[in-house]
This record gives sequence, C-alpha cells and structure tokens, in this order.
Amino acid sequence: MDCGDHIVVINAEKVVFTGNKRTDKVFYWHTGHPGGIKERTMDKILDGAHPERVLIKAVERMITRGPLGRRQMGNLYVYGGASHPHEAQQPQFLDVASMNRKNKKA
Repeated sequence: MDCGDHIVVINAEKVVFTGNKRTDKVFYWHTGHPGGIKERTMDKILDGAHPERVLIKAVERMITRGPLGRRQMGNLYVYGGASHPHEAQQPQFLDVASMNRKNKKA
C-alpha cells in the first residue's frame, strides 16, 4: 500500500557491503546490438558520478513490479552526498540499525 510517505536517503556513496561484494558483484546490461553485453562492478559504480544508483536498483528489485511499485519508487529520493533539497520538509532521522533486534546486546 502506498501511504504517501517519502524516503530521503543521504550519503549513498558511503554505503558499506559485507565480504567482497564491492569488488566481485558485477552488473550486466545489454545495449540491444549484437555482442552488446556490458558489465560494471559495484566498485566502479560507487566511485563514479552516480553512486546513488546502487541503492536505487537494490530497492527497485525488492518491491513489486507494476503500477504500485512505480508509484512507491516515486517516493524514494537517494542522494550521494549529505546535501539535499528537502530541508524545508524537516525530514526526521530514522536509525534502522537500532530497530533491528540482532544489534541489541543481551
């Protein structure tokens, strides 16, 4: 269900992956021409001009495909740096790590 909540993610270039995903994970796409398969590692994407695309594609692959999923993706805003144009809406900080029960010490 789309409740109208907007998500603003900042500092997408500082994302950390476990294991060797940063160097070993490869993204493929096809240009449409014969022999047009292209590949790029996550390391090159994060160090490139648009590091936020890694997070956008990760979320896009998790939600349903269809009209509802496209509407939900319209509510996601990902920025590579700390600055964003949503200061007037007074976004609230959400600490997801503290919400996970595995991160709490017994």
